[in-house]
Amino acid sequence: MLFVLLSLGGGLVFLTLAMAGLVHGAQGITHNRRGVHLLLSGMFVGLGTSMPELAVSLQAAWVGNQAIAVGNVIGSNIFNLMVILGLTALVRKIKTNPTTWQQQALPLLFFTGLLAVAVALFPHPPRWLGGLGVLLWAAYGGWLYYATRTQLRQAPAALATPPLANGANLPLWANLGLVGGSMLALVFGAKLLIDAALSLAQLWNVSDSFIGLTIVAASTSLPELFASAMAAWRKQPALAVGVLLGANIFNLLGVLGLSTLVFPAPFSAVIPAQFPAQFATTDVWVLLATTAAFVLCARVGWRLSRVEGVLFLAAYALYVTYLLQYASAPAATTLLANMPFVG
Repeated sequence: MLFVLLSLGGGLVFLTLAMAGLVHGAQGITHNRRGVHLLLSGMFVGLGTSMPELAVSLQAAWVGNQAIAVGNVIGSNIFNLMVILGLTALVRKIKTNPTTWQQQALPLLFFTGLLAVAVALFPHPPRWLGGLGVLLWAAYGGWLYYATRTQLRQAPAALATPPLANGANLPLWANLGLVGGSMLALVFGAKLLIDAALSLAQLWNVSDSFIGLTIVAASTSLPELFASAMAAWRKQPALAVGVLLGANIFNLLGVLGLSTLVFPAPFSAVIPAQFPAQFATTDVWVLLATTAAFVLCARVGWRLSRVEGVLFLAAYALYVTYLLQYASAPAATTLLANMPFVG
């Protein structure tokens, strides 16, 4: 048990340090571009903070564990909206605006609805579905870039914003090197975290999907928690929302899309590429309802109050309580010997 906890802690340390390096380097690269729109900056930072989710889900998909690969994304998005937004609203009342609502909140709700349909229609997800998700994310990013550049030309002072961290002092080559080194650290940290997650499922005799939806999801969402809390504390709550929405959209389209493309790996004959039934009957609908509640709250009065933050936190506590009632399962199957980068 001690070794498992050390592996879990080590994975979190590597993922946190790698995320910090990624965000620092990415913000430095972004800062070198004149006139970065608030939403585009938030999406860019959200992409950096989603790298742990990407690394963990790709590792889990490679070894044929769809429960953790998909559960990590669904659980992370639920955690981001219920816990991180709730905590951020407690730190500072979050003001929203029509631009954020139309260009990030509504697309997130639409893409979450697409996920619910995909899980219902494709219990055995085909590769082309993953490719479609990646293409949708690229198309959305291109559309957002075009839209924000147009808005920035109309009101540059009101819409442009500096990055969260002071990462612009480094030259471009140093920021690129920092991003590359952080990606390697992400791979190693993801390997440690997956090892620990699968071992915990065995020790506690719970399902892999429960571990993916809770422990793994919360662990990989720590970068979003840090970035959003710092943005709110520095009186940039709109940027905090942009980080979370950008991260959730990338999780749905990019992370799940790439994981589906990777999943038919050499081990797919051992464990078929299939969404656990729990995701289709419960968890994806909890995510859809949570996203719809956020979209509604963000529209009413163009703000998220502390009361609404408390309600989101309470809803997450009820969700975890529900998961605990159905967490027991036969000993979770592990494929630790088949993990890439072993040895």
